[in-house]
Amino acid sequence: MPDDLPLLSLVPPDAPVTWLHRAEGLVGWGVAAELRTRGVTRFADANKWWSETTARATVHDAVGEPGSGLVCFGSFAFADEPGDSVMVVPRVVVGRRAGRAWITTVGTEPVPPPDVVPAEVPDPPADVVFADGALNGEQWMSVVAEAVARINAGLLEKVVLARDLVATATAPVDVRAPLRRLAEHYPSCWTFHVDGLFGATPEMLVRRERGLVTSRVLAGTIRRTGDDDRDLALAAHLARSSKDLEEHEYAVRSVADALDPHCSSMNVPESPFVLHLPNVMHLATDVAGVVHDAATVSSLELAEALHPSAAVGGTPTPAATALIATLERMDRGRYAGPVGWMDANGDGEWGIALRSAVVAGDTVRLFAGCGIVADSDPAAELAEAQAKFVPVRDSLTGG
Repeated sequence: MPDDLPLLSLVPPDAPVTWLHRAEGLVGWGVAAELRTRGVTRFADANKWWSETTARATVHDAVGEPGSGLVCFGSFAFADEPGDSVMVVPRVVVGRRAGRAWITTVGTEPVPPPDVVPAEVPDPPADVVFADGALNGEQWMSVVAEAVARINAGLLEKVVLARDLVATATAPVDVRAPLRRLAEHYPSCWTFHVDGLFGATPEMLVRRERGLVTSRVLAGTIRRTGDDDRDLALAAHLARSSKDLEEHEYAVRSVADALDPHCSSMNVPESPFVLHLPNVMHLATDVAGVVHDAATVSSLELAEALHPSAAVGGTPTPAATALIATLERMDRGRYAGPVGWMDANGDGEWGIALRSAVVAGDTVRLFAGCGIVADSDPAAELAEAQAKFVPVRDSLTGG
């Protein structure tokens, strides 16, 4: 397979799955096995199913890289109720890592490797029209103001509130078209698709690879202007913003506390860096550790321990998630839940399903969320949410 051949160009329309970062990662298609589950036991159900699936499988893996051999892709509901979660084993997986590429095929009988040739170019969505979802802008700002009042009353420290937009096209949307645009325009993010949920997330919930674990924490956001000098000044402002630093500290602390029981050593940087994306800039911290229980705890179980972090839920978690259920007036579904892949050794990468949407026929539901703390301004938070819609919105319209 040529090194410059985009992996997404290989994917046919048969149940595609995607996990790409800087042109490397995994794509797949077809369904060899699948689990759907829901509720408070969704992670345990999925982990048990995967353990049983790998125990029954005969695997021939001459590559020996994380992501080669038998691989599943998963996407999980944000809340215990409602919302379905899914795990799927594709019939064909194509991977690329550090210049090395491979093909994995799955079946009850020996399956010859397919001819890896570019698939047809998918048509972009036609005549897309956007409308407010559960709440319009004014209503959502009122919800933010209510959350700020509760925070200032001492009921909690931070809550992440999301809103949605509904896009409608004149024909069923082929998800491969927006995926290609996202992978092209946001190469530093993880472009994903599992069972209709797609996006380009900047946030790695957890990666476990050969005993090492890492998590990228994002909290604190400012919109880019397109003017380089102005954006540098905004980045400096973000790095000094007490509101954003407070929000970021909550998120880093929640991740470090959740990983600590599983790690023999950890590195938690004292100060965040500014992550520059095409549409926004974030305060970011990379937390790393050495896992001491890799033989018994999979990457999915680590993802469960981390979910929901303060970056997508709030602090303290029980109060924040209860407030989300009260104020948002919508079902997040799998938005802001873990999404990613895991191999037969339990290694894997699980991102947070941000900058994402769900496609169903000719309708696409987009999501964006903002961290609310004591001095949050509703109008500023609405502008931030609008900026976070941009990646998926542009991927649908060609903007």
